[in-house]
Amino acid sequence: MGEVDHTVIRGLVKIALCALVAWLVAMWAHSGAPMFDNLSNAGRTTLWIMVFAALMWITEAIPAYAVALLVMGMQILILGRPGGVFAEAGDTHAWQAFVQPWSSPLMWLFVGGFTLAIAASKTDLDQAIAMRVLKLFGTKPAAVLAGCMTVTFVFSMFMSNTATAAMMIAVVAPVARALPKGDPFIKALYLGIPVGANIGGMGTIIGSPPNAIAAGALEAAGHSISFLGWMQYGLPPALLLAVVGWYFLKKRYPCEQESIELKEVEKKELEEEARNPYSMLHRLMVGIIFVATVALWMTEKWHKMPSAVVSFIPIVGLTVTGVLTSADVRKLQWDVLLLLSGGLSLGVAVAKTGLAAWFASLLPVGLAVWILVIVVCYLAVAQSNLMSNTATASILMPICIGLASGDPTMMAVAVALCCSCAMMLPISTPPNAVAYASGYLETRDFIKTGVMYALLSPLIIYLWVAVSGSPDLWKVITSFLT
Repeated sequence: MGEVDHTVIRGLVKIALCALVAWLVAMWAHSGAPMFDNLSNAGRTTLWIMVFAALMWITEAIPAYAVALLVMGMQILILGRPGGVFAEAGDTHAWQAFVQPWSSPLMWLFVGGFTLAIAASKTDLDQAIAMRVLKLFGTKPAAVLAGCMTVTFVFSMFMSNTATAAMMIAVVAPVARALPKGDPFIKALYLGIPVGANIGGMGTIIGSPPNAIAAGALEAAGHSISFLGWMQYGLPPALLLAVVGWYFLKKRYPCEQESIELKEVEKKELEEEARNPYSMLHRLMVGIIFVATVALWMTEKWHKMPSAVVSFIPIVGLTVTGVLTSADVRKLQWDVLLLLSGGLSLGVAVAKTGLAAWFASLLPVGLAVWILVIVVCYLAVAQSNLMSNTATASILMPICIGLASGDPTMMAVAVALCCSCAMMLPISTPPNAVAYASGYLETRDFIKTGVMYALLSPLIIYLWVAVSGSPDLWKVITSFLT
């Protein structure tokens, strides 16, 4: 009871301190300081709401999704009030702008992805595929590590990173048991899972919530990006970073054996098959819907069907056929969806109140764009190591849209991708925490891998996004190929 009381007290103290700092920011913003001359009263109000939200996310005074709901509530009550600092007198609809993100196409895109993930997990289709694919890589230690990371990478592009990591940890466990106790390669296997999950999430819009926040912010700014368009930006640097991680892990934690016996994996596969209550028909149905959905997502450019509309194929198909029940629907990651909608709502407020433009006005005249992008990318990596990467994206993305001169796509995408490169601590991402819970890893193991990614990933991501976003480059490539 005493421990619970202390937890509550600590939470209340954190909330009070966050509110105090936000109040001081509000007082400063309304003090008449020259730097706020070009910022409207609505923008100043949004500034302290944003500061309060950022501090609440950083301190984890309350759950991240609860902060998102609190932000939406504050915006509705303060900014949406008719005759207040934002809504004009008699305007009873202004508040709706702050709740519209909950029903945005991106939210349905994520619901579709989560539905596919739950169906694959419920029927054990994901684990069956993982174990079969893993055996194709052979028994050499480096190949086994590559297999584990590849499967994790691919699944995390379309499934929750956390669910993918948990599933793959179960697959890796029998492989690790086949090695002598104390073999350093065990650490490589367990570290390879969060690396593959985090980096793989960069590859698609639904791979990680920061990607969706970036896409939503871009859409609100009039620069939409398709499912395939995101893959063109995110997949190449993700593949390169995954290869770098694989090479680093196999060199840093060399295996003491020439080959790894995979009989334990085959035994686990047979056990899972015997225990699985779902028929081959269920798996086949999920597999067909999965492939069809992903294929339609990737070919939107040709069939012109929006990705959000395609998402209703698994949502409707898997519930109507009874593959998913009401209990399964309740297991959807509603906390992530709430956090995502809160981040998008904050972005709407920052844009509509002029706060984003005000941030841009603070930049030194003549500052090179590439310097700005790289600095914000490193900030995103550093911040994501200490707090939720979704919260980091929610804070930084509206600012990025405002800071970007011209098309903000490059900065928004680069920052979103960097939010997925937090590897430095066990608490940095849920996949890190899942791997740490195995008991085979120490904090210093994450630090070694995390520092490498913190230094390299912003540069690699920026270079690719800058190059791939150059229309002149694609004109040269196209003319050369034709």
